[in-house]
Amino acid sequence: MNQDLSPPTIKPRLTPEYFFLLAIALGILLRCLNLGSREFWYDEVLSLLLSSGQKIAYYTPGETPVTLADFHRLLSLPPEASFFDTVRTVVNLLRGLAGGEPHPPLFYLTQHLWLRLFGNGEAAQRSIGVLLSGGAIVSAYGLGKNLLGHRGGLLLAALFATNPFYLFHSLNLRMYGPVVLWATLSAWALLSIIQLGGETGFLLDQGQVTKDKGQIIWTFVLIGAVACGCMTLYLFAFWLIALAAVVLFLDRRRWWQYGLRMGAGVVLAIPWGLWGTRQQLRNADFGRFNAPDGVMAAMLKHLQDTANTLGIQLLWGDWITSLPGVAATVAGAGAIGLLIVASISVWRQGEKRLLTLALLLGIFPLLLALTIDIASGKYTIGFGWGRSAIYILPGCLLLICVCLHKTPHPWGQVAAAVLLLLYLGISAGDFSLRQRQMFHQISATVAAAPNTPTLIALNSKAWGHIMRLAYYIPPEMPVKLLAAEAKNLPSGLAKVLTEPPQETVPTYQRVIWLDSANPLWSDPTTPEEKSELEAVLSSRFQLQNRQNLSGTMNLDEFTVSVYQ
Repeated sequence: MNQDLSPPTIKPRLTPEYFFLLAIALGILLRCLNLGSREFWYDEVLSLLLSSGQKIAYYTPGETPVTLADFHRLLSLPPEASFFDTVRTVVNLLRGLAGGEPHPPLFYLTQHLWLRLFGNGEAAQRSIGVLLSGGAIVSAYGLGKNLLGHRGGLLLAALFATNPFYLFHSLNLRMYGPVVLWATLSAWALLSIIQLGGETGFLLDQGQVTKDKGQIIWTFVLIGAVACGCMTLYLFAFWLIALAAVVLFLDRRRWWQYGLRMGAGVVLAIPWGLWGTRQQLRNADFGRFNAPDGVMAAMLKHLQDTANTLGIQLLWGDWITSLPGVAATVAGAGAIGLLIVASISVWRQGEKRLLTLALLLGIFPLLLALTIDIASGKYTIGFGWGRSAIYILPGCLLLICVCLHKTPHPWGQVAAAVLLLLYLGISAGDFSLRQRQMFHQISATVAAAPNTPTLIALNSKAWGHIMRLAYYIPPEMPVKLLAAEAKNLPSGLAKVLTEPPQETVPTYQRVIWLDSANPLWSDPTTPEEKSELEAVLSSRFQLQNRQNLSGTMNLDEFTVSVYQ
């Protein structure tokens, strides 16, 4: 007889589920810790200007100095005394978008709401993106659970939480991060409707949810996600076509039912399409998407863009702005090889329907966009370091997740752990090793003598440079800005400094020459132009200090020279 009456021991085990949950928690923690760790970059401050509803009040500085504080006020809500003033602000926001912005209004309207609730601070403005990325991670779990069960759902959610590209865009004050939420949520809703409609196939049974109630709920979710996606990014249309292909693949007999649901989401976006999109098309600058001349050069450009996009989205993330371009191409070649190996592995395991579904959501929209780029002579896939094609990210991560989940134990779990650790390492290194604090340093330079009348001479009229200066330099400081193209700056500065002092034009006791390495709208300063500027400044001031500033991209490179 067994006399051992001691309680049974419980051996702790680090199961894959715990590891995936830990990775998800670390991904969310990285987002929270870095809400305000970086300055706004060029496009982010433009997002703030547009969402404040004051973009239509912005003007490009002329040949005379302007008061920097006047631009600072454009980055906050305008004074409002009544409900009608609030309505006027929102209308001005929409007018500002229709006047030249190439994106639909939903992102700016949500940021406008956040601006009203929490102000225009960096952390406050980025926090809504983090909240939406949390929704995307939950949606990824739901999508993965429908296809692969609880463990597969956690793995897909962990890939979403740690992927460096998506983690960066979760904190980027632009519309690309939210697109991942609307894409993932719409796919989850569509598969749930198909499942509840009786087409089970390889989809897992949800059990207790009644079909009728579930279909109604998921129908509203699908309509809402499609409408939000259409109102966030026009290129979301590629994702909609991919969803339509999924319908034809899984349940073509009832294609019209799903078509009506997705069509209802598109219909909700039509009012903006009739008013705003038409104006945006008239003002659009499609020339920046032109492919290079020559068939071979254009084809090489398209192939390189495709590889670069995959390399950036699946490996480098925002690191690519500090790496040579060939790094993206090499990573892209590796990513293509990884996706091919993953596809072959899933195929050999007999999971042909899962493989087809993942390819339809990840690779099909990429090939569709590539075909249209080739036919139209444009290149949109690689524009903006791959962010324009962020809608392919959920499908690509799903394909990797399916491969890892179906790979026999323990190799699949080991590979998943290695990939998640790699993603976490890249993301943590990105935000801990690469800082962007240039305009804080410029502001500190001005604040060293806060009451000194100061003129900032900038070799650029690009509004992102001007608005970043306006955002970070406190408006109470007596600072004026002379913004001119590099070729005109020496003569313009000489004219300003030789003008007799007037009541509204003080005698400048200090000049800060801010030389951008990438003026964006004009050429950089040549050595001859630098010599001219130094001669103008040295005739009246002495050089006190000079330093080079840099951030995470070439738009952040400035040389600051303080003359007093």
